[in-house]
Amino acid sequence: MTSAAPSLSSPVGVIAGGGAMPFAVADQLTARGITPVLFALRGACDPARAQRFRHRWISVGQLGRATRLFRDEGCRDLIFIGTLVRPALSEIRLDWGTLRLLGHVVRAFRGGDDHLLSSVGRILEQQGFRMVGIKDVAPDLLMPEGAVTRATPDGAALADIARGRGVLDALGPFDIGQAAVVIDGHVVAVEDIEGTDGLLARVARLRAEGRIRAKGGRGVLVKAPKSSQDLRFDLPTIGPRTVEGAAAAGIAGIAVIAGNTLAAEPQALIEAADARGLFVIGLAG
Repeated sequence: MTSAAPSLSSPVGVIAGGGAMPFAVADQLTARGITPVLFALRGACDPARAQRFRHRWISVGQLGRATRLFRDEGCRDLIFIGTLVRPALSEIRLDWGTLRLLGHVVRAFRGGDDHLLSSVGRILEQQGFRMVGIKDVAPDLLMPEGAVTRATPDGAALADIARGRGVLDALGPFDIGQAAVVIDGHVVAVEDIEGTDGLLARVARLRAEGRIRAKGGRGVLVKAPKSSQDLRFDLPTIGPRTVEGAAAAGIAGIAVIAGNTLAAEPQALIEAADARGLFVIGLAG
């Protein structure tokens, strides 16, 4: 798969948020003989894990400092990866480089997360950098098509998957979320600002309260990119934690779009799902 990726300049700058994905991407780059440089976001990226790699610390709102560091480290190609709690514009300490672009920055914050990321990406491209996506950098971390677990969806689950995809297609233009839980044809929850973990916790709570009366082991978490999304940024992600949440929510499995979903710690994900009898499947786009 990596042979199909476009040529990347080395080193590649990894703008690293929270979670395991920035380090998985850095490992994939290293395996390809490309030097990763982590630009670790303060308050998001794990400091201990960042120590394994060449890294510099940056803060949200300091575009001037960030672009200077990108150039100092010789990084023309950049990738955003990892989780980040969206800050309010009033909470950001802007540097002079950001203030010169303040109009662009304000417009970037007027919209959902995808609009914000794509807008910041365009600002960086105007500064002479090239924004690349996970497909370019680490395609082996993308979910393949078909079931990766011993369990597979039955007819009821396939119908729920189809309903979930329809719901996400309809919601995509509103930049709301990337996931929904459907049980026996009923859309019981849609992802919002709390993310997928919060979505699954909400379903578990509704089940515990008796608001969801369907028997356990039915229903599906469906995740898909938004229809207007720039696929270089903020792809849907699943991992072992998603499986734990799905099991606690009492659903049968997880369905995502193959080739457009990141699988964090894929072996641990599969083992966790098999241990709980859940299916995980990649759907044709």
